[in-house]
Amino acid sequence: MARMSSGILYSSKRAYKSYVRALPMLKKMGVSSILLRKSIGALEVACGIVMTLVPGRPKDVANFLLLLLVLAVLFFHQLVGDPLKRYAHALVFGILLTCRLLIARQPEELPPEKRMLSVNGDEQPLIHEAAPEKGKMKVS
Repeated sequence: MARMSSGILYSSKRAYKSYVRALPMLKKMGVSSILLRKSIGALEVACGIVMTLVPGRPKDVANFLLLLLVLAVLFFHQLVGDPLKRYAHALVFGILLTCRLLIARQPEELPPEKRMLSVNGDEQPLIHEAAPEKGKMKVS
């Protein structure tokens, strides 16, 4: 098992103490700094594995969970009053996750054979593709 250096351990314990002061319910619920770090780390690793290896909807769910986690981290940092340099990486990661989720959720364009409308056995192009818009030239 990997060990943390004493400087990093001291820094994370100090950060946890400031979080407990800001949100006393962490202490009331019995969440220690070790449990908080391990649970957040496990969730990050699990979502990262799903986003890397699993296609489709589970990837979007993992992306959403990571985005919620990043938003919680940003909330904690703002609540405690940390400087921007302390949470800038989480802000950038949140922007990347948001962009990935927006791109993944866009509807895909239908192939040309699916764009045809069948009327009385005759296939016709959809109305918005049949005639060019006013003021625009149709280029083939």
